[in-house]
Amino acid sequence: MARVTDHGGGVWSIPVPIPDNPLGHTLIYLLDTDDGPVLIDTGWDDPDSWDALATGLAECGTAASELRGVLITHHHPDHHGLSGRVREESGAWIAMHAADADVVRRTREAEPARWLGYLVDKLAAAGAPDDHLAPLTAALAEGRARPLPGQRAALPDRAIEPGELLDLPGRRLRAVWTPGHTPGHVCLHLEEAHPAGRPGHGRLFSGDHLLPGITPHIGLYEDPEAEEATSIDPLGDYLASLERVAALAPAEVLPAHQHPFADAPGRVRELLDHHRSRLAGLRELLAAPRTPWQLAAAMEWNRPWADIPYTSRNIAVSEAEAHLRRLVKLGHAEAVPGSGPVTYRAV
Repeated sequence: MARVTDHGGGVWSIPVPIPDNPLGHTLIYLLDTDDGPVLIDTGWDDPDSWDALATGLAECGTAASELRGVLITHHHPDHHGLSGRVREESGAWIAMHAADADVVRRTREAEPARWLGYLVDKLAAAGAPDDHLAPLTAALAEGRARPLPGQRAALPDRAIEPGELLDLPGRRLRAVWTPGHTPGHVCLHLEEAHPAGRPGHGRLFSGDHLLPGITPHIGLYEDPEAEEATSIDPLGDYLASLERVAALAPAEVLPAHQHPFADAPGRVRELLDHHRSRLAGLRELLAAPRTPWQLAAAMEWNRPWADIPYTSRNIAVSEAEAHLRRLVKLGHAEAVPGSGPVTYRAV
């Protein structure tokens, strides 16, 4: 059974499981409107996840067939995966920021082999060793490239515009663009008095941007058909987005993972301090030139590098590259001329 939480004021959360993931579940929010119920995110595309969502909706006194729309905070499959099924059941509109809609479109249209080849090239350029590349190159040579997660998710039919007061009769919900975790991540600010009378400015559906005990992954989402846009600075975008969210000073944050919490400005300060410290540590590591792979292997994670699973190492390298771009933009690091794979050093 789903463990639905009534947050008051026509807002409920439904925990929808993520298969084989230590996060456990995504908190999907149901928002009552004068035009009918609307979801914030949908959950992972999996039969058990769908059953949990359907059970949770029933506990809230509604059903998937009654949903009027879905607001997607970002394109990751644990947030967007079930949107296609929701649309089939209800005819609901699906809304997302244009930058993430572009990622969804590329994912749906992509040949799996094209993406796998792009990943091999990116990892090789980052200095990944041959033993890490070997399984990928073998899968590519043998035609075993698999579809990307989320290819069954719905293409959005509405755009979420930054700063927009969304068209939800009877509610005041404003979109706040918070790029970093993904290029089109949005938080949703419910500009209504807190139902329990807590001081502050409404409630914030924060997606993965602001979580009570997790530092969100910052990675790269570049178009494999386009020239590499090395000027993109997702970590810089994320840090600036945190400042915008802190300025809202909501009475309560309703995140997509873990649990609701207060004091958004305090949590933002913790995250800014974390990244400031991490960037300083990485600059020290770059006293000796390192490739992005070598930097990722030397970085501090939630477990030793030797214990990080194969696929998670790819994600770690992407995060290392995002941090390198921030250091380069700040003038604290530079690429070593003529190095291949490219190495970086502190400045």
